Amino acid sequence: MTASPTSAVKFESTIREIPDNSGFDRFGIAGVSKGLLKVLETARKVSKSNSSVLITGESGTGKELIARAIHRNSSRCDGPMVVINCGAIPGELLESELFGHERGAFTGAVRSRIGRFEIADRGTIFLDEIGDMSPELQVKLLRAIQERRFERVGGTTTIEVDIRVISATNKDLQAAMTQGLFREDLFYRLNVIPIHILPLRERKEDIFPLIDYFQNLMAQRMPGYKIKTFSESAGQAVLRHDWPGNIRELENLIERVSVLVDNDIIELYDLPDYIAETSSQGIPPSVVAVFNNEIGFNEAVDLYQRSLILYALNQTGWVKAKAAEILKINRTTLVEKIKKMNIEPENDSPVF
Repeated sequence: MTASPTSAVKFESTIREIPDNSGFDRFGIAGVSKGLLKVLETARKVSKSNSSVLITGESGTGKELIARAIHRNSSRCDGPMVVINCGAIPGELLESELFGHERGAFTGAVRSRIGRFEIADRGTIFLDEIGDMSPELQVKLLRAIQERRFERVGGTTTIEVDIRVISATNKDLQAAMTQGLFREDLFYRLNVIPIHILPLRERKEDIFPLIDYFQNLMAQRMPGYKIKTFSESAGQAVLRHDWPGNIRELENLIERVSVLVDNDIIELYDLPDYIAETSSQGIPPSVVAVFNNEIGFNEAVDLYQRSLILYALNQTGWVKAKAAEILKINRTTLVEKIKKMNIEPENDSPVF
């Protein structure tokens, strides 16, 4: 594609839906990649059941959106969907949030309170960041999920509920089990139907469908807002960026340029320096993200390892022995890293 520096290039991105006969409503989940379509197909199938679902993926990949789509397409859609972030609530308060408490159960409990499990009766409870839950509370959660019954903190009356459990995490729960930080029996109770969402850097064909979607939302919120296009250089910079913050980072960028850019064309200089300059200077985006306080050292190292492994696998047609040779590591080591990082091919090529 060629264009003068000032000409506008519209990166076309029609949002393809799952076929009409699937009966699955995306509820605004934008994207066309094979990885996303695979996730949506699994979500379509599981929405017809009451099975527990464990959604994994990095922060900002849209795990809660998938959970909401499953609920809204299920027979429980008329019931509540209750969301609780297990990592945002102190451990000593989380039990009360989940199961409720009776008056006088602890200091400050001046009145009885129902918990999220009761509120979610005949609906769905979404346990976000489940990997941050303490091992002690995991025991009580396991019983509640298995039996669909529990007692409030400080109470003796058993309460029964009819709920569907969907959980999500950005942590490696299998590694946590090895370290004794997550119960194996709870993991298998939650992981009946696993769904893994790829990071945005591994499905870049979804970037411009998402940009279209976010701009359409801006147009709905801001009367008179005109959809903007990206110049060729700006569009290529966006595609080259690694997006360590995933969809959430992209959404923030679109809101930023939508508000601050007056012209109808978004130029390279309109983008943040860490996106515009990285693409021209060749600095790895994960390095830039560290110095912009977006991610830490360990996450940057993991991102770099993942990029190296993916590049080697794609270069060798996913022949693991050849990829291991390029990376100068043992094949067994490569296989372990692929499994730990949940790396999957986006195409239908055979995997060896």
